[in-house]
Amino acid sequence: MAADAPEAELDGAEAGPHDLGTSPSRIGDPRLRHEYTRAFIWAVTIGAVALTVYLSSALLALFGAMVFAAMIDGGARLLGRVTPLGRGWRIGIVLIATLLFLVWLGWFAGSTISQEAAQFPALVERQLAELAAWARGQGVDIGFEQIEAQASRLSDGMGTVTRALGGILGGLTTALLIAIIGIYIALEPQLYQRGFAWMLPREKRGEFYETVRRMGFTMRRLMAGRLVGMAFEALLTYAMLAWVAPLVLGQAVPMAALLAILTGLLAFVPNIGAIISGIFMVLVGFSGGAEMGVYAFVVYLIIQNFDGYIVVPMIARKTVDLAPALVLAMQLIMGILFGVLGLLLADPLLAMIKIALERRAEANADDEHTHAVLKAAGGA
Repeated sequence: MAADAPEAELDGAEAGPHDLGTSPSRIGDPRLRHEYTRAFIWAVTIGAVALTVYLSSALLALFGAMVFAAMIDGGARLLGRVTPLGRGWRIGIVLIATLLFLVWLGWFAGSTISQEAAQFPALVERQLAELAAWARGQGVDIGFEQIEAQASRLSDGMGTVTRALGGILGGLTTALLIAIIGIYIALEPQLYQRGFAWMLPREKRGEFYETVRRMGFTMRRLMAGRLVGMAFEALLTYAMLAWVAPLVLGQAVPMAALLAILTGLLAFVPNIGAIISGIFMVLVGFSGGAEMGVYAFVVYLIIQNFDGYIVVPMIARKTVDLAPALVLAMQLIMGILFGVLGLLLADPLLAMIKIALERRAEANADDEHTHAVLKAAGGA
């Protein structure tokens, strides 16, 4: 019997669960098992962060597709209020209307303002040269080359503007992929929601659907405010420069149509886009004299303040409620890290993070309330 004992100890079927000791697949010491679990969680977290950074461009493009899908969905929902057509037909109408607008914009830009656009760089260069001459007249020894060097350093420091203007052609492929994926998501959003919810625990799926619903609502309102602000700024800029200017100055501001389109398009990039469009407007205004330059500056202030404090707050800011400094900081960080795409998606991403944190806080509050009720019931 004594000779059989070692065989019994080596037999895993007959030995107890604690007789096998430690092994690569089992850790018997509770303290060592706790430390191993902590190390494993840290390793998984660091690996997930590294993978996210590595795939950040692709993930940002997917988020852009969801933003585009929210814009399409918002247009389809708006049409649903006035027409009984099915969702597929309404999405088709939105896409066709968007395509027709882009075709019209390209035709208008090509036939009406192409010469103005060609003259625009020369006008800016002439204005910079006049600024250098004025500075020398005031006793400041500065040349046009120094202004160009300072402008170059400024653009390098901002980073986001350089990439936004220089990466337009390179980002066409990404924009096309974003549009295609966004269309697929807009056509069948429930399909993708169910697929993602399927990977979550059953008890978490209700919270996930509610979070997605709130994110979708916020995204639609945010994008609606952005588009309305763009259209408003473009129309008001053109009216002030082409129609009101002759009444005040006796002549229209040059390149009014080009400036209006630039102002409207750059309004899609909050804060930074407004600064760029304002610089263009003032430079063109001073090409017609000091009075026209001052008028252009006043127009810029009126448009940006009216849009920033009346139009956008009524549609977007009351819903999203983001601090302007936080939005600007997010734009700078995203612009430096990811270029023009990060700059455009900075505030939608910040809004979604805010919704997720609010939902997490609400869930924690509900858990605390339930725990307090159960504790009170147990004490009674």
